[in-house]
Amino acid sequence: MPLFRINLSAILLWCTGLGFQSVSAQPHLEVITDTIPGTEIHFSMVGLQGSSFMMGTPEREHGRDLDEGPQQEVSVSSFYIGIHEVTYDEFLLFSSSERDSDEGAPGIDYDPDLIARPSPPYEDPAHGMGSNGFPAVGMTQWSALQYAYWLTTKTGIFYRLPTEAEWEYACRTGQATAFSFGESADSLSVYGWHYGNSNETFQQVGQKKPNSWGIYDMHGNVAEWTLDEYSSSFFEQLVADTMMVDPWITPTRLHPRTVRGGAYDDSPESLRCGARLRSDLDWKRRDPQIPRSMWWNTDSPFVGFRIVRPYIQPTPQEQAEFWSVALGQ
Repeated sequence: MPLFRINLSAILLWCTGLGFQSVSAQPHLEVITDTIPGTEIHFSMVGLQGSSFMMGTPEREHGRDLDEGPQQEVSVSSFYIGIHEVTYDEFLLFSSSERDSDEGAPGIDYDPDLIARPSPPYEDPAHGMGSNGFPAVGMTQWSALQYAYWLTTKTGIFYRLPTEAEWEYACRTGQATAFSFGESADSLSVYGWHYGNSNETFQQVGQKKPNSWGIYDMHGNVAEWTLDEYSSSFFEQLVADTMMVDPWITPTRLHPRTVRGGAYDDSPESLRCGARLRSDLDWKRRDPQIPRSMWWNTDSPFVGFRIVRPYIQPTPQEQAEFWSVALGQ
């Protein structure tokens, strides 16, 4: 299970030329809003300055699992991240060919007939818990990546899932505490949906208070796919270097992948910034298809995703190399 080091900067141009900065020194680049071509549906992203931070959790942290350390100093390059989790409304444009238009961004020759789309799910991925304005859920990590590929193709802007390091950096907002708002979970219900306040269902995005960088639902609501294949020894691999830049454990198989953030049906310990969850084949337990769907998990309405984009866009060749690795194309 290799720790990808071809220099993600070489493939993704994650290095922005801005250099690494202190987390406390102007972490925001800007807030941008993109509209999906041919629709009125839009989404917002916040730009974060690249920096180094301590990834992982200290041994004394309450609820800590063994796969959360030892802590290691990691650097991430500047990137934009979705202020909200990708919503049902956004994902439906991709998953339903009837709702997708043939309109791309200016200068983009977009053909909706050339897009690989999800097969109809065996059952409602949301299990009846919500649609418009709610997070999209129940898709596989591969399916979430295919959404990012579709959005890239339609807009001409490169989008993808966040790496574990990027996700944790955005969640921590420069803090070394268990939650972005402090060490104690006493204020958790102000910032996130969890077992104690959700009535065991996920909620519309953006209903709770955002973290200090303006990002909503990083603690709870639905857990979120990251770009990495899950490894219990992730931090041991990092420890071999004094500092890692933009680490990414590249996929070698469909499972397990790493999920972050915790969900509406989780206890507070699972919503910590450093908590990690590995995907499980049981998330497809009721899928009757043989082979089982590449697109949907019948039993994981607690998992969704949010997207990121590099501050400087990679070239078409670099994008093709990335999709070849990420999607096995």
